[in-house]
Amino acid sequence: MTGFRWLARREVLRVSKLWTQTVLAPVLSSLLFILVFGLSLGDRIRDIDGFAYSEFIVPGLIAMAMVQAAYNNNASTIYQARSDRYVNDVLSAPMHPWQMNLGFIVGGFVRALMIGTALTLCAIPLTHVPLEQPLALALAVVLSLVLFSALGTVVGIFAEQWDHTAFISNVLILPLAFVGGVFYSVSLLPSPWEELSHFNPIFYLVQAMRYGFLGESDVSPVLALGVTAALAIPTYLWAQWLFSSGRKLKA
Repeated sequence: MTGFRWLARREVLRVSKLWTQTVLAPVLSSLLFILVFGLSLGDRIRDIDGFAYSEFIVPGLIAMAMVQAAYNNNASTIYQARSDRYVNDVLSAPMHPWQMNLGFIVGGFVRALMIGTALTLCAIPLTHVPLEQPLALALAVVLSLVLFSALGTVVGIFAEQWDHTAFISNVLILPLAFVGGVFYSVSLLPSPWEELSHFNPIFYLVQAMRYGFLGESDVSPVLALGVTAALAIPTYLWAQWLFSSGRKLKA
């Protein structure tokens, strides 16, 4: 386990050494959303599902910030490791493939968790958002971060250019997050947009987080957590297979 501990430590240090970029910047960006949309415009928007608008948007904004951080961290670290040939040292180290995979995932997980914790601590006194289901929230956070950390690892392994890692984030993850019910309840949408929202995987992630905070969601929390788990497990296993087979890593 020594190799795994040092790899995980390296990934965490990579985050903590550049904390102003890796943690502070996403926290400030999300706080601006809360201040502008929640506090400034919240009085002009009617309550949604019995919650003030400033409370309603907090879970989705935290989820969006965390999954983007988890993905971007792992996509960049594994791509850089491939470009600098540092990954060859990891592959030749006396570690099992699952330890390599988990060691890289730890970095994205810790970074996203730091962002989520900081945002929660800031949002509670600002918006008075409740924390109704902490166990469900913890499970939603773990599944979401495993999903997007592993996705970042997979993309970072396959990426041929730095732009490829940003493409997934800017063209896929961010747009899906914005139309995934972060700023609104999908029950307010007319048909067929409400039905189409249920094909958005990030929608279920946001609903799982919202249930953890507010105790309410647009779909069953079991379904939301189940869909998130159904996406997280195969993505993690895909990343695991890449380390086991060495595909795109030993080239």
